[in-house]
Formats: sequence, C-alpha cells, structure tokens
Amino acid sequence: MIERIVSAQIKNNLFKGKAIILLGPRQVGKTTLLKNVFSTSNDVLWLNADNIEVQELLEVPSATRLKKVIGKNKIVIIDEAQRIKDVGIKLKIIIDEIKDVQLIVTGSSSFDISNKINEPLTGRKFEYLLFPVSFSEMVNHHQLLNEINLLKHRLVYGYYPEIVTCNGNEKELLNELANSYLFKDIFIWNKIKKADKLIKLIRALAFQIGQQVSYHELGQTVGLDNETVETYIQLLEKSYVIFRLSSFSRNLRNELKKSQKIYFYDNGIRNTLISNFNSMELRNDVGSLWENFLVSERKKQLSYQNIYTNCYFWRTQAQQEIDYIEERNGKLYAFELKWNKNKNVKFPKSFLEAYPESETKVISSDNFEEFIS
Repeated sequence: MIERIVSAQIKNNLFKGKAIILLGPRQVGKTTLLKNVFSTSNDVLWLNADNIEVQELLEVPSATRLKKVIGKNKIVIIDEAQRIKDVGIKLKIIIDEIKDVQLIVTGSSSFDISNKINEPLTGRKFEYLLFPVSFSEMVNHHQLLNEINLLKHRLVYGYYPEIVTCNGNEKELLNELANSYLFKDIFIWNKIKKADKLIKLIRALAFQIGQQVSYHELGQTVGLDNETVETYIQLLEKSYVIFRLSSFSRNLRNELKKSQKIYFYDNGIRNTLISNFNSMELRNDVGSLWENFLVSERKKQLSYQNIYTNCYFWRTQAQQEIDYIEERNGKLYAFELKWNKNKNVKFPKSFLEAYPESETKVISSDNFEEFIS
C-alpha cells in the first residue's frame, strides 16, 4: 500500500461538522485511499453512484428518506457523486439534518460536481484533490535512490497507481485506462456531440506539451471552430486530464499576454495517446517529457502542501522565454527545466532587468528532487 499524502489530512478533519470532498481523475486511487483510511471501521456505508440503483436510492431529497438510507452508520461515503441528480442539495441535508454522520464524497469531473455542490456546501466542506501517485509519495514508499533509478521509466509510463504497482504490462494497462476511463465523464456529459473530434484534439495537444497552443490552429487540425476547441479543452481540464499554464506579463511591451501552454497530469497518459513508449534514449521529445513531468509534479506538491501560488510561463515576441514561473507573496521565482544537467542556461537579460527582485534557478536531472518533493 502506497501511503497517499492527503490521507493524513482527511483523518485530521473527520467529524468536524463538514463534508470531505475528494476530487481527482478516475483510477488515481480515491476509493483505495478511503478504504485504507477506514479499513478498521465497521459503521461505514459505501454508495457507488456509478450504479443506477444508488442513483435511484438517493433520488428523493428528503431528510427522512436519507436517514433511512444511512441507518446507524456513522460514516457515509458516496463514490462518483457527480452522477447523482441535485447531489449538492442532498449532501447539504445530510450535513444539516444528520449531524452525527461524517459525509465523504468523491468525484472525477469537476465540471459536474463542483457546479452542483459549491453553493449548497459553502462553508460546509473540506476539499482535497488527489492526483496520480507523486514522486514524493514513491520516495516515502521505497526511498529516494530507488525512485531516482526509476526516473526514466516514470517519464515514459507515468504515475497512475496501477502502473507503479504493476510488473511489466504497463502498455496494456495504460491503453485500458485511456480507452475505458479517461473520457468517461466527458462523454456522459450531453454536450459532447463529436467524440472523434475530441480524441483528435487531445492527441494534437499531446504532441504540443510545453509549447504555446493556438485554438485556431488546433481547430483547423481537427476540424472544429475556435469556440468548440476552447470548450473541449475546458472539459478535459475539468476532468483532470490536462491543465493550462498562462503567460506572465507585467512590465515589458513585447511580453506575450494571452498565450497558453498545456500539460498532462500524467506522462504515461500522454505517451499512450500518441502511442509512443520508446525509451528515453530513443526519443526526440525528451525535453517535453521532462518539462511535463516537472510541472505536473510541482503542481501536486503545491496542492498537497497548501502552498498558494500563481503559476505561469514567460515569453516575448522575440522568442525569449522562461519555462516556468511562480508568483508568491509578491515575489517571482523563475525556473528553467532542462534534462541535460551539463547544458549552459542563461536567463534572458530583458527579464532580469524588468524583474530584478526575482529568483532564478535551473532544474535538471541533477537537482530535480528538491523542486518536486
């Protein structure tokens, strides 16, 4: 069992009069985490809302009805709660009317569940985001040296729980994951009318990780208008498949102001979409894989450690660029992310002059662990 960082945070907030909301992609271990946390509890009611019977059981928003469903259980876990109609109202009734019960809810698509629970549960919830397994969690599991030795493997196959615990059939498992689970919530959502176009779009994005993306160019490539491309990208982001990084601009006239880069939460999913599982020595996208790995791992750590920061990249019209920037407590931290530890890197003079108080650092394969753990 790989101990997940948020497990301790969840345990610390039990029975404080608020719901615990655990969000994240499908198959990242939300259910496994909760089963581990409550392995010794005998009064837990598990409800999987992917099952139509559970949806029908919770159809009536009545305190009397919900009390009968819960019975004498002290802990109620509703898995994939976004599948329940008017789920926010029903969760609010449980919190307000059945006060001795700890309510725990999981969801895999924020475009569904967040819209349904945010207003009803204002001030009534602790919310956590669970990612694929992190570098830090694996270091805690089997020590730093072992994880560093597996780095090239992780860059290709990623960190989904089933992948890090399997023995040699990573390709098959990743293909099953991508084909059966990755887009499930998006396709259920009735606004998706062109599933084949969505698949083409996500594959086009997979070839462009770490690069500026143009909705117009993507639309021409896959046969969609700009507005639909943006809508689909938002849905992919809210289903925790990808995330966006915006450009930073403040002082220079030629800074790019509205550009975006797109990253995948997991390298293995990205490589599955482009059907490339070649080893690092045989790839021509090593730099992109390294950048995606570092930015996604950094995102995990900032979230788990409750570090609130604005994240960007920086680029000018003259093609000067910095891979990754954090703005925290009024200060800028600029990072260049380079796989080759021997490569000489200079930060653009124009950036240093425009932001003289900023800190700069090169993150390479020689010092990366302090950046992501």
